[in-house]
Amino acid sequence: MSNIRAVADLAGVSVATVSRTLQQPDLVSPKTRAKVTSAIKQLDYKPNLMAVKFRSGKTYNIVVLVPTVANVFFARVIRGMQEAAAAEGYALLLVNTMGDDDTEQKYAKMVHTSQADGVVQLRAFNPFDEAPSDNDDLLPMVNACEVLDAPNCPTVSLDNRRAATAMTEHLIELGHSRIAMFKGPKASPLTRERMLGFKDALQVAGLAYCEELMFAGDFTLHSGYEAADRLIAQNLPVTAVFCENDEMALGAICRFKEAGLRVPEDISVSGFDNIAFANYSDPPLTTIAQPAEEFGETAINLLIDVLKGKSKRAMKVILPFDLVARKSTGPAPKTPVNFTQ
Repeated sequence: MSNIRAVADLAGVSVATVSRTLQQPDLVSPKTRAKVTSAIKQLDYKPNLMAVKFRSGKTYNIVVLVPTVANVFFARVIRGMQEAAAAEGYALLLVNTMGDDDTEQKYAKMVHTSQADGVVQLRAFNPFDEAPSDNDDLLPMVNACEVLDAPNCPTVSLDNRRAATAMTEHLIELGHSRIAMFKGPKASPLTRERMLGFKDALQVAGLAYCEELMFAGDFTLHSGYEAADRLIAQNLPVTAVFCENDEMALGAICRFKEAGLRVPEDISVSGFDNIAFANYSDPPLTTIAQPAEEFGETAINLLIDVLKGKSKRAMKVILPFDLVARKSTGPAPKTPVNFTQ
Protein backbone atom coordinates (compact mmCIF):
# COMPACT_ATOMS: atom_id res chain seq x y z
CA MET A 1 0.00 0.00 0.00
CA SER A 2 1.36 3.44 -0.94
CA ASN A 3 2.07 6.08 1.67
CA ILE A 4 2.65 9.80 1.80
CA ARG A 5 6.44 9.41 1.55
CA ALA A 6 6.09 7.44 -1.71
CA VAL A 7 3.91 10.23 -3.08
CA ALA A 8 6.53 12.82 -2.07
CA ASP A 9 9.36 10.85 -3.72
CA LEU A 10 7.44 10.40 -6.98
CA ALA A 11 6.41 14.06 -7.11
CA GLY A 12 9.92 15.23 -6.19
CA VAL A 13 8.73 17.25 -3.21
CA SER A 14 8.86 17.00 0.57
CA VAL A 15 6.36 15.12 2.72
CA ALA A 16 5.38 18.49 4.19
CA THR A 17 4.48 19.76 0.71
CA VAL A 18 2.25 16.75 0.05
CA SER A 19 0.57 17.31 3.41
CA ARG A 20 0.08 21.00 2.64
CA THR A 21 -1.39 20.14 -0.75
CA LEU A 22 -3.95 17.92 0.94
CA GLN A 23 -4.78 20.36 3.73
CA GLN A 24 -4.39 23.80 2.15
CA PRO A 25 -4.08 23.42 -1.63
CA ASP A 26 -4.48 27.18 -2.18
CA LEU A 27 -1.10 27.71 -0.46
CA VAL A 28 0.68 25.47 -2.98
CA SER A 29 1.67 26.68 -6.45
CA PRO A 30 -0.42 25.24 -9.31
CA LYS A 31 2.66 23.52 -10.78
CA THR A 32 3.56 21.77 -7.53
CA ARG A 33 -0.09 20.95 -6.83
CA ALA A 34 -0.36 19.30 -10.24
CA LYS A 35 2.74 17.15 -9.59
CA VAL A 36 1.43 16.00 -6.22
CA THR A 37 -2.04 15.28 -7.58
CA SER A 38 -0.54 13.27 -10.45
CA ALA A 39 1.59 11.24 -8.02
CA ILE A 40 -1.43 10.53 -5.83
CA LYS A 41 -3.34 9.21 -8.82
CA GLN A 42 -0.42 7.09 -10.11
CA LEU A 43 0.13 5.47 -6.73
CA ASP A 44 -3.60 5.27 -5.94
CA TYR A 45 -2.78 6.87 -2.59
CA LYS A 46 -5.70 7.07 -0.15
CA PRO A 47 -4.94 9.71 2.48
CA ASN A 48 -6.34 9.34 5.97
CA LEU A 49 -8.99 12.03 5.65
CA MET A 50 -9.85 11.93 9.34
CA ALA A 51 -6.22 12.69 10.18
CA VAL A 52 -6.10 15.47 7.58
CA LYS A 53 -9.22 17.06 9.05
CA PHE A 54 -7.90 16.74 12.59
CA ARG A 55 -4.58 18.40 11.72
CA SER A 56 -6.20 21.21 9.75
CA GLY A 57 -8.87 21.92 12.35
CA LYS A 58 -11.51 21.74 9.61
CA THR A 59 -14.35 19.29 9.01
CA TYR A 60 -14.75 20.10 5.30
CA ASN A 61 -18.50 19.82 5.89
CA ILE A 62 -21.00 22.51 4.89
CA VAL A 63 -24.56 22.53 6.26
CA VAL A 64 -27.16 23.51 3.65
CA LEU A 65 -30.49 24.67 5.09
CA VAL A 66 -33.20 23.96 2.49
CA PRO A 67 -36.77 25.18 3.21
CA THR A 68 -38.13 22.20 1.27
CA VAL A 69 -36.27 19.66 -0.83
CA ALA A 70 -39.51 19.04 -2.74
CA ASN A 71 -39.06 22.38 -4.51
CA VAL A 72 -37.67 21.67 -7.99
CA PHE A 73 -35.81 24.99 -8.14
CA PHE A 74 -33.92 24.21 -4.94
CA ALA A 75 -32.91 20.84 -6.38
CA ARG A 76 -31.09 22.65 -9.16
CA VAL A 77 -29.44 25.04 -6.69
CA ILE A 78 -28.21 22.08 -4.64
CA ARG A 79 -26.76 20.47 -7.76
CA GLY A 80 -24.67 23.59 -8.37
CA MET A 81 -23.54 23.56 -4.74
CA GLN A 82 -22.55 19.92 -4.84
CA GLU A 83 -20.30 20.33 -7.87
CA ALA A 84 -18.60 23.44 -6.45
CA ALA A 85 -18.14 21.87 -3.01
CA ALA A 86 -16.68 18.64 -4.41
CA ALA A 87 -14.16 20.61 -6.44
CA GLU A 88 -12.86 22.16 -3.19
CA GLY A 89 -12.94 18.93 -1.17
CA TYR A 90 -16.06 19.78 0.83
CA ALA A 91 -19.12 17.63 1.55
CA LEU A 92 -22.67 18.94 1.89
CA LEU A 93 -25.00 18.09 4.77
CA LEU A 94 -28.51 18.79 3.47
CA VAL A 95 -31.23 19.66 5.98
CA ASN A 96 -34.89 19.73 4.90
CA THR A 97 -35.93 22.39 7.42
CA MET A 98 -39.50 23.06 6.26
CA GLY A 99 -38.76 26.67 7.15
CA ASP A 100 -38.66 25.91 10.87
CA ASP A 101 -36.53 28.37 12.89
CA ASP A 102 -35.66 25.90 15.65
CA THR A 103 -34.52 23.25 13.19
CA GLU A 104 -32.27 25.72 11.39
CA GLN A 105 -30.77 27.01 14.64
CA LYS A 106 -30.10 23.44 15.78
CA TYR A 107 -28.12 22.55 12.65
CA ALA A 108 -26.30 25.89 12.52
CA LYS A 109 -24.86 25.01 15.94
CA MET A 110 -22.88 22.25 14.22
CA VAL A 111 -20.41 24.99 13.28
CA HIS A 112 -19.83 25.86 16.95
CA THR A 113 -19.44 22.19 17.92
CA SER A 114 -16.84 21.59 15.17
CA GLN A 115 -19.09 19.28 13.16
CA ALA A 116 -19.25 21.65 10.18
CA ASP A 117 -17.29 24.66 8.92
CA GLY A 118 -20.09 26.83 7.58
CA VAL A 119 -23.71 27.17 6.50
CA VAL A 120 -25.56 28.00 3.29
CA GLN A 121 -29.01 29.33 4.14
CA LEU A 122 -31.66 29.36 1.39
CA ARG A 123 -34.28 31.46 3.13
CA ALA A 124 -34.38 34.86 4.83
CA PHE A 125 -33.57 33.84 8.39
CA ASN A 126 -30.38 34.10 10.45
CA PRO A 127 -29.96 30.70 12.21
CA PHE A 128 -27.09 31.93 14.40
CA ASP A 129 -27.51 33.65 17.74
CA GLU A 130 -25.57 36.64 16.47
CA ALA A 131 -27.72 39.49 15.21
CA PRO A 132 -26.87 40.89 11.76
CA SER A 133 -24.50 43.85 12.10
CA ASP A 134 -22.15 45.58 9.71
CA ASN A 135 -19.67 46.07 12.55
CA ASP A 136 -19.13 42.42 13.48
CA ASP A 137 -17.01 39.77 11.81
CA LEU A 138 -18.74 37.90 9.01
CA LEU A 139 -20.91 34.97 10.01
CA PRO A 140 -19.69 31.59 8.65
CA MET A 141 -22.67 31.64 6.33
CA VAL A 142 -23.87 32.61 2.87
CA ASN A 143 -27.53 33.57 2.39
CA ALA A 144 -28.77 32.66 -1.09
CA CYS A 145 -32.00 32.81 -3.13
CA GLU A 146 -34.31 34.35 -0.50
CA VAL A 147 -32.09 36.77 1.40
CA LEU A 148 -32.26 38.97 4.47
CA ASP A 149 -32.23 42.73 4.00
CA ALA A 150 -29.06 43.24 6.06
CA PRO A 151 -27.31 39.98 6.88
CA ASN A 152 -23.74 40.02 8.14
CA CYS A 153 -22.67 37.53 5.50
CA PRO A 154 -22.38 37.36 1.70
CA THR A 155 -25.62 37.02 -0.27
CA VAL A 156 -26.56 35.64 -3.68
CA SER A 157 -29.85 36.82 -5.11
CA LEU A 158 -31.78 37.87 -8.19
CA ASP A 159 -33.13 41.33 -8.94
CA ASN A 160 -36.63 40.03 -8.24
CA ARG A 161 -38.22 43.45 -8.50
CA ARG A 162 -36.84 44.11 -11.98
CA ALA A 163 -37.65 40.58 -13.11
CA ALA A 164 -41.28 40.94 -12.00
CA THR A 165 -41.45 44.28 -13.78
CA ALA A 166 -40.21 42.64 -16.99
CA MET A 167 -42.86 39.90 -16.80
CA THR A 168 -45.66 42.38 -16.08
CA GLU A 169 -44.49 44.56 -18.96
CA HIS A 170 -44.64 41.48 -21.21
CA LEU A 171 -48.28 40.92 -20.28
CA ILE A 172 -49.15 44.60 -20.73
CA GLU A 173 -47.52 44.61 -24.17
CA LEU A 174 -49.85 41.74 -25.10
CA GLY A 175 -52.81 44.03 -24.30
CA HIS A 176 -53.62 42.81 -20.79
CA SER A 177 -54.86 45.47 -18.39
CA ARG A 178 -56.63 43.28 -15.82
CA ILE A 179 -53.82 41.12 -14.44
CA ALA A 180 -54.21 39.01 -11.33
CA MET A 181 -51.23 37.97 -9.22
CA PHE A 182 -50.88 34.70 -7.32
CA LYS A 183 -48.45 35.60 -4.55
CA GLY A 184 -45.92 33.69 -2.48
CA PRO A 185 -45.81 33.57 1.35
CA LYS A 186 -46.63 36.91 2.96
CA ALA A 187 -43.40 37.09 4.98
CA SER A 188 -41.10 36.23 2.07
CA PRO A 189 -38.82 38.97 0.67
CA LEU A 190 -39.37 37.33 -2.73
CA THR A 191 -43.10 38.05 -2.48
CA ARG A 192 -42.42 41.63 -1.44
CA GLU A 193 -39.92 42.35 -4.23
CA ARG A 194 -42.00 40.70 -6.95
CA MET A 195 -45.07 42.62 -5.81
CA LEU A 196 -43.11 45.87 -6.02
CA GLY A 197 -41.97 45.03 -9.55
CA PHE A 198 -45.54 44.24 -10.54
CA LYS A 199 -46.73 47.59 -9.21
CA ASP A 200 -43.84 49.43 -10.92
CA ALA A 201 -44.93 48.14 -14.33
CA LEU A 202 -48.59 48.99 -13.72
CA GLN A 203 -47.69 52.53 -12.68
CA VAL A 204 -45.52 53.17 -15.72
CA ALA A 205 -48.32 51.87 -17.98
CA GLY A 206 -50.91 54.04 -16.25
CA LEU A 207 -52.88 51.01 -15.02
CA ALA A 208 -54.63 50.85 -11.67
CA TYR A 209 -53.47 48.43 -8.98
CA CYS A 210 -56.41 46.36 -7.75
CA GLU A 211 -56.09 44.64 -4.40
CA GLU A 212 -59.02 42.36 -5.27
CA LEU A 213 -56.84 40.77 -7.98
CA MET A 214 -54.16 39.72 -5.46
CA PHE A 215 -54.43 36.09 -4.30
CA ALA A 216 -52.36 34.52 -1.49
CA GLY A 217 -50.27 31.42 -2.14
CA ASP A 218 -47.22 29.61 -0.79
CA PHE A 219 -45.19 28.61 -3.87
CA THR A 220 -46.80 25.13 -4.07
CA LEU A 221 -48.78 23.52 -6.89
CA HIS A 222 -51.80 23.22 -4.62
CA SER A 223 -51.82 26.90 -3.67
CA GLY A 224 -51.79 27.86 -7.35
CA TYR A 225 -54.70 25.52 -7.99
CA GLU A 226 -56.63 26.98 -5.03
CA ALA A 227 -55.93 30.57 -6.05
CA ALA A 228 -57.29 29.84 -9.52
CA ASP A 229 -60.34 28.24 -7.92
CA ARG A 230 -60.98 31.39 -5.86
CA LEU A 231 -60.55 33.58 -8.93
CA ILE A 232 -63.08 31.48 -10.82
CA ALA A 233 -65.54 31.57 -7.90
CA GLN A 234 -65.35 35.37 -7.68
CA ASN A 235 -65.82 35.75 -11.46
CA LEU A 236 -63.55 38.78 -11.65
CA PRO A 237 -62.82 40.33 -15.08
CA VAL A 238 -59.26 39.06 -15.58
CA THR A 239 -57.38 38.23 -18.78
CA ALA A 240 -53.98 37.24 -17.36
CA VAL A 241 -52.41 35.82 -14.21
CA PHE A 242 -48.82 36.39 -13.07
CA CYS A 243 -47.83 33.62 -10.64
CA GLU A 244 -44.81 34.29 -8.43
CA ASN A 245 -43.35 30.86 -9.17
CA ASP A 246 -43.77 28.11 -11.75
CA GLU A 247 -45.31 25.54 -9.45
CA MET A 248 -48.23 27.85 -8.66
CA ALA A 249 -48.59 28.61 -12.38
CA LEU A 250 -48.81 24.91 -13.23
CA GLY A 251 -51.43 24.40 -10.52
CA ALA A 252 -53.40 27.37 -11.84
CA ILE A 253 -53.34 26.10 -15.43
CA CYS A 254 -54.68 22.75 -14.21
CA ARG A 255 -57.66 24.43 -12.49
CA PHE A 256 -58.39 26.74 -15.41
CA LYS A 257 -58.46 23.81 -17.82
CA GLU A 258 -60.75 21.88 -15.51
CA ALA A 259 -63.13 24.86 -15.73
CA GLY A 260 -63.10 24.60 -19.52
CA LEU A 261 -60.88 27.64 -20.08
CA ARG A 262 -58.28 27.80 -22.82
CA VAL A 263 -54.75 28.98 -22.04
CA PRO A 264 -53.85 31.50 -23.44
CA GLU A 265 -56.91 32.19 -25.61
CA ASP A 266 -59.21 32.84 -22.62
CA ILE A 267 -56.61 33.61 -19.97
CA SER A 268 -52.82 33.96 -20.08
CA VAL A 269 -50.68 32.47 -17.30
CA SER A 270 -47.04 33.24 -16.50
CA GLY A 271 -44.65 31.96 -13.84
CA PHE A 272 -41.23 32.55 -12.32
CA ASP A 273 -38.15 30.25 -12.01
CA ASN A 274 -38.10 28.26 -15.29
CA ILE A 275 -38.13 24.84 -13.67
CA ALA A 276 -37.75 21.86 -16.01
CA PHE A 277 -41.50 21.18 -16.06
CA ALA A 278 -42.19 24.68 -17.40
CA ASN A 279 -41.11 23.74 -20.93
CA TYR A 280 -43.23 20.57 -20.91
CA SER A 281 -46.49 21.87 -19.44
CA ASP A 282 -49.58 22.20 -21.62
CA PRO A 283 -49.13 24.80 -22.93
CA PRO A 284 -45.41 25.47 -22.29
CA LEU A 285 -45.09 28.11 -19.60
CA THR A 286 -43.91 31.69 -20.04
CA THR A 287 -41.60 32.39 -17.12
CA ILE A 288 -38.57 34.14 -15.67
CA ALA A 289 -35.43 32.00 -15.94
CA GLN A 290 -33.08 32.08 -12.96
CA PRO A 291 -29.56 30.60 -13.12
CA ALA A 292 -30.29 28.07 -10.36
CA GLU A 293 -27.06 26.09 -10.60
CA GLU A 294 -25.08 29.33 -10.58
CA PHE A 295 -26.84 30.31 -7.33
CA GLY A 296 -25.46 27.15 -5.73
CA GLU A 297 -21.98 27.40 -7.20
CA THR A 298 -21.61 31.07 -6.26
CA ALA A 299 -22.87 30.48 -2.71
CA ILE A 300 -20.32 27.72 -2.07
CA ASN A 301 -17.41 29.71 -3.52
CA LEU A 302 -18.33 32.76 -1.44
CA LEU A 303 -18.58 30.65 1.72
CA ILE A 304 -15.20 29.01 1.14
CA ASP A 305 -13.68 32.48 0.70
CA VAL A 306 -15.15 33.45 4.07
CA LEU A 307 -13.85 30.26 5.72
CA LYS A 308 -10.36 30.87 4.29
CA GLY A 309 -10.35 34.46 5.49
CA LYS A 310 -10.25 35.82 1.93
CA SER A 311 -13.52 37.72 2.26
CA LYS A 312 -13.74 40.50 4.85
CA ARG A 313 -17.03 42.11 3.84
CA ALA A 314 -20.58 40.96 3.14
CA MET A 315 -20.53 40.84 -0.65
CA LYS A 316 -23.86 41.06 -2.45
CA VAL A 317 -23.95 39.10 -5.71
CA ILE A 318 -26.97 39.70 -7.96
CA LEU A 319 -27.38 37.18 -10.77
CA PRO A 320 -29.05 37.89 -14.14
CA PHE A 321 -32.48 36.74 -15.32
CA ASP A 322 -34.12 36.07 -18.67
CA LEU A 323 -37.75 36.35 -19.68
CA VAL A 324 -38.68 33.16 -21.53
CA ALA A 325 -41.82 33.71 -23.61
CA ARG A 326 -43.68 30.48 -24.42
CA LYS A 327 -47.23 29.58 -25.39
CA SER A 328 -49.03 30.12 -22.05
CA THR A 329 -49.27 33.87 -22.73
CA GLY A 330 -50.92 35.49 -25.71
CA PRO A 331 -52.90 38.57 -26.81
CA ALA A 332 -55.62 39.67 -24.42
CA PRO A 333 -59.14 38.65 -25.48
CA LYS A 334 -61.42 41.54 -26.42
CA THR A 335 -63.74 40.63 -23.54
CA PRO A 336 -62.60 39.11 -20.24
CA VAL A 337 -63.83 35.55 -19.83
CA ASN A 338 -67.03 34.94 -17.88
CA PHE A 339 -66.07 32.23 -15.40
CA THR A 340 -69.71 31.37 -14.62
CA GLN A 341 -70.56 30.23 -18.13
